[in-house]
Amino acid sequence: MSKSIPFLTVPEKLDGSMPGDMGFDPMGLSDIQTDLRYARWAELKHGRVAMLAVVGMVVQEYGPHLPGDAYATTDPFEAISSVGFASNIQTLLAIGCIELANWEETINGDSRPGVLPGWEGSGWAKKTDAQKEKAYEQEIVHARLGMIAFIGATHQTFLLHKGLLDFSAP
Repeated sequence: MSKSIPFLTVPEKLDGSMPGDMGFDPMGLSDIQTDLRYARWAELKHGRVAMLAVVGMVVQEYGPHLPGDAYATTDPFEAISSVGFASNIQTLLAIGCIELANWEETINGDSRPGVLPGWEGSGWAKKTDAQKEKAYEQEIVHARLGMIAFIGATHQTFLLHKGLLDFSAP
């Protein structure tokens, strides 16, 4: 039975071998995925981007700003359009180059999902296997939380037209 919801059965592919695997798949997405390794890569990438986005949204709204019209807005989504088309294209091209550079490792590589050989950092080699497993588990949990936080921040900004840290009643 599932660790997350005890009355659900664990899907066949969710055998607990990946960090963060709690046997939770009520929509049966693991059944249609041919390779869960690729799905985990995608989950980690989206989670990392969501974590950065939430921090960026808070900094845009409450942090210090550079002088000039393009950086004056505190609305995180208005800031995207205020920097202009060329800046946004440059950002998208940079993201595309990073994705292309990592494409082979993401699809066909033998490394663990989310781990790019050579990008581990100097302190990673000093960690024990147990510490590394704990770090992998923490990252996927925080990535999932970041994706949920991004949805909440987007909802509050677009639908409620309130600041991210504005807790007053509507």
